Amino acid sequence: MKALAAGRRSRLAPAALLLLALILTGALYAAFAPEPATAAAGDSAEDVEAGRELFQANCSTCHGLNGEGTDVAPSLIGVGAASVDFQMATGRMPMANNSPQAEVRAPQFDPEQISQVAAYVASLGPGPAIPSAEMVDPEGGDSANGLALFRTNCAMCHNAVGAGGALSEGKFAPGLYDSTPTEIYEAMLTGPQSMPVFNEANISPEGKQDIIAFLMEQREPSVGGITLGSLGPVSEGLWVWIVGIGGLIIAAVWIGAKSS
Repeated sequence: MKALAAGRRSRLAPAALLLLALILTGALYAAFAPEPATAAAGDSAEDVEAGRELFQANCSTCHGLNGEGTDVAPSLIGVGAASVDFQMATGRMPMANNSPQAEVRAPQFDPEQISQVAAYVASLGPGPAIPSAEMVDPEGGDSANGLALFRTNCAMCHNAVGAGGALSEGKFAPGLYDSTPTEIYEAMLTGPQSMPVFNEANISPEGKQDIIAFLMEQREPSVGGITLGSLGPVSEGLWVWIVGIGGLIIAAVWIGAKSS
């Protein structure tokens, strides 16, 4: 007992306890922390090398030779293949000009080249992988739950049915009518530009699929007639005042002219 008490009074005891606590914390984190998704696991060395050559020839001027970032563009280490696929497949990258927001254009690279650049960027550090076809299939989603999730998390920027909307400082939330299910999933996963990241803690993979199912339904013909751009009370109010009340005024003037 005296030896144990003497050990507790040792000057090295606090340091030993701290070291044990750090080891225990690290072991618990390694056991329970979620593993980040990567796209490099299934990519060949040839794809990664081809992607590196494409990257250095077309992207390194802004993002640095090794994707480390520069004063004009962010680092790509850890952004994952999903971010690269979204930005390049939608033509946002390479960026056409230094505007407040990169706009959608025709892709500057073919799908194979985009896949190769994505493989190279994924090899720089772990990040979100490109979702599989099954994950983005709207047939597997619940559009009713997608409606609730979309209106809670997305409608304040993208409009209640994904028609898009204006943001501050020249930025905007784009309309989603022409976006593919994969692009929608990747945008939620990576948070491009002004959009926040919706990881699994915010919206589960099933929830993302439900949102895709809801958005795909909005592309079907409207059972309520003309949509007026799906912009809500603004377009509806203009229609009422200009067409509705305007038509009543014209009718009243016509009736008055006929009676006189």
